[in-house]
Amino acid sequence: MPRIYGRQVMLREYRESDFEHIRAWVNNPAITNNLSDIFLYPHSAEQTRKFLEMTTSGEWKGFVIARADTGEYLGQIDFVNLDLKNGWGELGMVIGSEENHGRGYGTEALELFLTFAFQELRLNRVELVCWAYNTRARRVYEKVGFVQEGVRRQKRFRFGTYHDVICYGLLKSEWEARRSEPI
Repeated sequence: MPRIYGRQVMLREYRESDFEHIRAWVNNPAITNNLSDIFLYPHSAEQTRKFLEMTTSGEWKGFVIARADTGEYLGQIDFVNLDLKNGWGELGMVIGSEENHGRGYGTEALELFLTFAFQELRLNRVELVCWAYNTRARRVYEKVGFVQEGVRRQKRFRFGTYHDVICYGLLKSEWEARRSEPI
């Protein structure tokens, strides 16, 4: 898989050295409360090791988000579903340390990932779901052009109550139109 460079971040391959970085967030509720329910239960070191082994098997479709200057792990951006025949992919993303939130890393990584998806993979559509309470992520998704397509009402139970799940999509034509707009 190629490396993709931006100003602050690069998208690169997973490495064995990412293990400790992933372990640092995988059981941190401040991070995992915004992710899928696969993080509902604690993750063992063995589960993390198996995940890393899967990323190097050639079947995994995604990247580590890393600092452009050092290659140091910041997070991950992956296709959790990818349908090349029909031209769509569903993404998942995490910045693994609270100290790296709000620094533009996720926005830049998402822009690089979308360029890869629409230009290299020739996808027509990228989609994702986001919990309504995750306002930081929602701002990032909307900033890069994702459109809210629907709401799955009260689908997620967290913090003692039910929350909506927001469905987002971005079409290649919408992405291209945004890229051609004057700055």
